[in-house]
Amino acid sequence: MRIQVRRTGGFGGLDHHRSVDTKGRLDAADWQALAEEALAQGRLSPPIGVPDGFAYQITVDGRTVYCADPRLTEPQRKLISRVLKEGD
Repeated sequence: MRIQVRRTGGFGGLDHHRSVDTKGRLDAADWQALAEEALAQGRLSPPIGVPDGFAYQITVDGRTVYCADPRLTEPQRKLISRVLKEGD
């Protein structure tokens, strides 16, 4: 499973991309469960965010959803944090 996160916006308007490939990882099942929860609670089009807030695009094996601060669900927040921290 390939999980990609794109974060845009914020005070500086920066664009940040990271991805994780779970193939062969011992924790692949955990990643998959978290990704499925995050996707299920995402939107099919970018939501209106708040000034200087971050907007996110989450893509998992070709399925893309959108979300934005401050209305992230807990699974979205966890997945985004993990991908941005551990991804390439």
